Amino acid sequence: MTDRAHTTAAKRERGFLVAADLPRMLVAADESVRELARLADTAGVEVVGEAVQTVRRINPASFIGHGKVEEVRERADETKADVVIFDEPLSPAQQRNLEKGVNRKVIDRSALILDIFAQRARSLEGKMQVELAKLQYRLPRLTRQWTHLSRLGGGVGTRGPGETQLEVDRRRVRTRIGQLHRRLRDAERTRGLHRHERASVPFPTVALVGYTNSGKSTLMNRLTQAGVLVEDRLFATLDPTVRRLRLPEGLTVLLADTVGFIHKLPHQLVDAFKGTLEEVRAADLLLHVIDVAQSTWPEQVQVVERVLDDIGAGERAVIRVFNKVDMFAAGTAAPADGPDGVSISARTGKGVGALLAVIEARLTVGLERVRCALPSGRGDVLAWLRRVGRVIEEYYRDGMVMVTALVPPKVAGQLRKRLPEAAAPPC
Repeated sequence: MTDRAHTTAAKRERGFLVAADLPRMLVAADESVRELARLADTAGVEVVGEAVQTVRRINPASFIGHGKVEEVRERADETKADVVIFDEPLSPAQQRNLEKGVNRKVIDRSALILDIFAQRARSLEGKMQVELAKLQYRLPRLTRQWTHLSRLGGGVGTRGPGETQLEVDRRRVRTRIGQLHRRLRDAERTRGLHRHERASVPFPTVALVGYTNSGKSTLMNRLTQAGVLVEDRLFATLDPTVRRLRLPEGLTVLLADTVGFIHKLPHQLVDAFKGTLEEVRAADLLLHVIDVAQSTWPEQVQVVERVLDDIGAGERAVIRVFNKVDMFAAGTAAPADGPDGVSISARTGKGVGALLAVIEARLTVGLERVRCALPSGRGDVLAWLRRVGRVIEEYYRDGMVMVTALVPPKVAGQLRKRLPEAAAPPC
């Protein structure tokens, strides 16, 4: 190990995890804390202990109650933890009180995820989105940054400067938030222009969605050789990637890889990434990639469906892609395949051919394939085909345009009437 690696290892914070077993939880507390441990590891924190506390009523001051705060402090002392990480979102007051109670830094799952996103963002837009989310999260917590001013003592002349500095800080944060909103709106307009340009070329869009680490990027690389980073960590990739994909019967689609979702995703991130997730809302078809090697995959499906509803994509057409079937435990039955679901292994390629066939069938349902030869001067007919159907192939030969398109049956009949007798008839 190099000196640099030793230094990096020495700097890793030691984290103690706290999860609450609350009534009517979508994901069981023990599973949620295991996921929190993976998040902590992704963020560079060494997990040294954990506690799952049964909480029937949330304490407004400290979330888990004074007695349990003492227990957590004792266990954090025993494990020499630098930070206590709560699996549930904490209010600014709860966070402040907990830090006093456990005598060390306290963060919640939202702050941990925001930190991971800050580490992983690569594009300028992704960095702006993460910065916006972090500022929105920190704004109500700014009082914690100025507690040193309260030690000046009471009386005249001691309160004003602290309050003035805090207000200055808040104004700076609000100003920066406003700047980021404007810059992201500009970026969204640019993305909208790109989508408009893509819309002029009649390629349907297929978006990959799913729980983080479900294998979306592996599937993207398998289908398009996109070279997207693949890593067995949560949120390995954040920035969307769009590539062309030609399906077995000749239909070309645009395949978009998007950021993964997770249980208790901070609402600040959902808001900040809504522009990027426009690719999901505008898609003709969603591929919901599901890691069926996880015992909790049904709960993960519910989490993804809730987030899709939150961003306005809940009504999109969906194919469920049951991924990682090569990692099934012995005796475990795979989910049944059908028009709405396909079992695959993105790593080995098993089932990918069947998936492509199902995608094409869903995108071409009710459409009729037509082939025709148009004189090069009949650009009006070609433009009309692009408006009402999907041109999947066109090439020029001897002053003619050879066109293959998928169109509704009514349009196919109109095309046969519209073409002059000399042109090659549709078939």
